[in-house]
Amino acid sequence: MARLAVLRVLFAVLASAAITLVQPAVPAHAQANFDRIGGDYLRTPVRSGDPADCALVCERDRRCRAWTFSYPSGTDGAFCWLKSTVPQRTHSDCCVSGVRGAGVLEPRGRGVEISTDRSGGDYRSFEIKGNEGQDRCKTTCDNDNKCRAWTYARPGYAGREARCFLKKEIKPPRRRPGFSSGVVR
Repeated sequence: MARLAVLRVLFAVLASAAITLVQPAVPAHAQANFDRIGGDYLRTPVRSGDPADCALVCERDRRCRAWTFSYPSGTDGAFCWLKSTVPQRTHSDCCVSGVRGAGVLEPRGRGVEISTDRSGGDYRSFEIKGNEGQDRCKTTCDNDNKCRAWTYARPGYAGREARCFLKKEIKPPRRRPGFSSGVVR
């Protein structure tokens, strides 16, 4: 009897271990607003300005363990940095970083549509300098009764400086890296 009980426990442990090995792992995702400093072996331009293209370059390179996509700044375009190690992440609005095998998942919430443009319906646009970014664009729209929606373009995507577009009409959203949008009313 005792031997049968021991065998049952052993079987349960082995079955549990087998199920754990078969279950898919929770996917890792790239992290917006983080940089991974160090371990660089390749820097390449990303003409599309899309962090997902940088993740794809890493996937196709066997040496790559991690990557950092840096948004355009000033006169420099967007770049992809491939890394032979997985450096610790550091908060930075300049970048999106990930490890090999991780897709790009950009944050959602607070009424902001990341990587989204609502092209058209503009009645006003203005440059945004400094670190005010999309928050200033959203707040300006919130405080203007005429404004129904807004689109913020990061520096290098609609000109050298960041730009805010206020809209009198709500246009359909479309995916566009480097842009954020929102509907107010």
